[in-house]
Amino acid sequence: MKTSLVAIVITFAASAWAQQSATQPQTPPTAGAQTAPAQAQPAQKKEIKDPAEYNAYVGAIQQADPSGKISGLEAFLTQYPNSVMKEDALEVLMSAYQQAGNQAKMLDTAQRVLQVNPNNLRALALLVFSKRQQAEAGQSPQQNIASAAQYANQGLEALKTATKPEGMSDTDFDKLKTQASVIFNGAAGIAALQGKDYAHAQANLKAAVQGDPNELRNVYPLALADLTGTPPNQVEGLFFIARAANLAAGSPGQAQIEGYGKSQYVKFHGSDQGWTDLLATAKANPLPPAGFTITKYVPPSPAEQAAELVKNKSTSEIKQLSFADWELVLSAGKPEDQEKVWSVIKGVPLQMEGQVMAATATEIHIAESQDDIDQRRADIVLTMSGTIPDRLMPKVGSSLQFEGTPVSYAPNPFVMNMDKGALLTAKKPPPVHKRPSPSQ
Repeated sequence: MKTSLVAIVITFAASAWAQQSATQPQTPPTAGAQTAPAQAQPAQKKEIKDPAEYNAYVGAIQQADPSGKISGLEAFLTQYPNSVMKEDALEVLMSAYQQAGNQAKMLDTAQRVLQVNPNNLRALALLVFSKRQQAEAGQSPQQNIASAAQYANQGLEALKTATKPEGMSDTDFDKLKTQASVIFNGAAGIAALQGKDYAHAQANLKAAVQGDPNELRNVYPLALADLTGTPPNQVEGLFFIARAANLAAGSPGQAQIEGYGKSQYVKFHGSDQGWTDLLATAKANPLPPAGFTITKYVPPSPAEQAAELVKNKSTSEIKQLSFADWELVLSAGKPEDQEKVWSVIKGVPLQMEGQVMAATATEIHIAESQDDIDQRRADIVLTMSGTIPDRLMPKVGSSLQFEGTPVSYAPNPFVMNMDKGALLTAKKPPPVHKRPSPSQ
């Protein structure tokens, strides 16, 4: 159930930002610059001193056509393999391959970037995003999501010590780190969720959602991690499942997400009252607002159920209750509720049906309620008016119609003693009375 829901959502829910992310991490810090001075002063005051090398580099990056840029940069990297601008050139080349639609070479170039600088955020983000995308498309999913998680963890470590490139504004650097963090945490969280490492799944996915609360591919898995985790975080999970339902509006999976979310809400809250309000709140707020909570449903105790069963009921109505209802009241009810039932049925001949648990010539042990039948436990001991002939002796496990008069009972475990027993017509199908469960 959980795995299929994740698979459905991450397949269709590529939001606008996610689509942009396919290109964003591939854009090097200086990819937009078209003049030599801008390229000649990258991070850490890099400077090409050889005029021939400088001209080759500038000529390559200023090519407007991706194929021309690729040819020029590959030639530059071959001729100057130890250039101070090697990392920058590879970043531009990575972007050029993306623009040309050559994903294989784009990923290969990202690996070349990491050989120069293992902490390059753009290359790591590109690899993480691409590996996760391949996994979601069904391409060696386990292998690719594992690779995505490996690069993601490497990227999260790189973020801790990342320094702003020279010439980049604080705003742009913060944006780069936020986008990379969303990609890294999202992939790491998905991998943890699939591995049932709920603590890390919740932490990583929440960090991703805080970075971009409109990314369905992370919002919905966070909801699943919260709702299915051990321990679960139902209140947060219900908010984000409602948020996911809103983000999925108009998509093929919206009905399934909303249906699952509503069922989890009813399970937690006890009814669907307030579900529509939750959807509205999650639509208006990217994250749970201050003080947000959902009241948890606490099922009535057996004693409370018993009281409700006999509340305001007349003698005739109590007599019409099922044996399972009588059993609940007499075994778990308050003394006054027990008396309401016992005063109605004590000493009154009753015709009933049950399943034989044991039998002798003068006594039959019978299970009447479905709960006791399932547990193969007698809840009635019927003392016969006379000896049962061998030819009429009921078989253990058979269904039996009988008559008897209640004379006493023991509440726990519940057993009703009946005398003046008489056999009626035997039937094969067992009874279906079932005691209400505490959650009903």
